[in-house]
Amino acid sequence: MSLSKLHSALGALIVGLALLAASSAAFAGTEDYTVTAPDGVVLAVQEAGDPKGAPIIFVHGLLGSRLNWTKQLQDPRFQRYRLITYDLRGHGRSGKPTEADSYTDGRRWADDLAAIIESTHAHKPVLVGWSLGGAVISNYLAAYGDSGIAGAVYVDGVIELKPDQIVAHPEVYRDMIASDLKTHLDGERAFLRLCFHRQPDAATFSLLLANAALASWDMQRAVQSMTVDAAGGLSKADVPLLLIYGAQDALVKAKPSIARAKSLNPRIQSKLYAASGHAPFLEEPDRFNRDLSDFIRSAVSR
Repeated sequence: MSLSKLHSALGALIVGLALLAASSAAFAGTEDYTVTAPDGVVLAVQEAGDPKGAPIIFVHGLLGSRLNWTKQLQDPRFQRYRLITYDLRGHGRSGKPTEADSYTDGRRWADDLAAIIESTHAHKPVLVGWSLGGAVISNYLAAYGDSGIAGAVYVDGVIELKPDQIVAHPEVYRDMIASDLKTHLDGERAFLRLCFHRQPDAATFSLLLANAALASWDMQRAVQSMTVDAAGGLSKADVPLLLIYGAQDALVKAKPSIARAKSLNPRIQSKLYAASGHAPFLEEPDRFNRDLSDFIRSAVSR
């Protein structure tokens, strides 16, 4: 590795961190606070929109933060709702425990979401989970049932961490947990590239890379073995459930994942975006926001 390449990588990271700070400033009118999970992990929470509106809780994916949802939080059609975002454990400004059990035990992630719902007094929220966020929702449903929510949307959500549903990228996941900083950052960069069929602009990608750099290395090592109780969660759910996947997803196998979810719960509805990869809410935000808005309107009036 040449010194110039290292300087280039660190330079991109510095730019991303600056953008991260700027993005945080853009939400200056929102409310920031913390919620403590049952095991003591402190979770960073943010609210926007109408505090008296029906609550929507957004759950981001691996290496992300609440900033992933900017295109949804700023969309006028969602401003009548109470918009709640939080950084998952090991991510963003939330606590980063070092014990592997804090991440491999899927119940911990479910308890986090339950703590958010309870502490915010969010009555019958609609849950929206991207990628890893889908696994969090499934674990929540398995542990707590669906009586406390109005519905849920899985956005290229992880149904199960099984080879028939997850695309193998062993070199990328190996590099992401490498102790060498350059290798680690290159692995995270490669992972982020795989999130998109339509690659984002340079500023957005730098922001996402800064997001990734904040994520715990301990979490990245352990989360690959996270337990996901999709069978226990999805099969018993009676509230509306919608799956939105990009057909070009290079991380999660869209059609097998949808098929597995529907085998567990035939009432699940699905939409496949032919031109999107793993992040349709960023790749086709107008279409995604329209579909999400329609689902929320139906779920909260049910």
